[in-house]
Amino acid sequence: MTSTATDHDGSDQDVAELRRQLVRAVERTCPPWLAADSDDLVQTALLRVLEIRRKREGEAEFSTFYLRRAAHSAVVDEIRRRRRRGEVPLEAEGEEPALPSVAPGPEQLSEAGELGRAITECLGRMIRPRRLAVTLHLQGNRIREVGDLMGWGLKKAENLIYRGLSDLRECLGGLGYGR
Repeated sequence: MTSTATDHDGSDQDVAELRRQLVRAVERTCPPWLAADSDDLVQTALLRVLEIRRKREGEAEFSTFYLRRAAHSAVVDEIRRRRRRGEVPLEAEGEEPALPSVAPGPEQLSEAGELGRAITECLGRMIRPRRLAVTLHLQGNRIREVGDLMGWGLKKAENLIYRGLSDLRECLGGLGYGR
């Protein structure tokens, strides 16, 4: 068969070819910690593909891209299912254990709030152009984006961000948030 698996008569050979392509697709998408369940993922994807073929009364044609998307979908669905259930995979030998994410406790939330207030205070002490540049940078804008947003040249934006971050570190250090 070519890169497209077509079903004309629903033969076992066609199903075997679909399965072979799905095995390769799952191997490409499956994370290492889920590899032990790759056969189940292939089976899930194959059942979905065969159901679509049945609904179309054998007239379905599946491109390699479509089969890869079906495999990817099966892998993502399994990951989501495990996260919903709170399942944590056992670590394989030589790998770091995968730990579930932990929500911050009241103490961590309080510390984060205090740090946020300190940053706000320090930003308030800066001259306006530095404050704007640092604020935009801390919001995830790149230097070029900050310059474009403010109508500054690249070098001016870079200098304002650099000096503003230096001022912020110095101010936070004076408030007890040093390195």
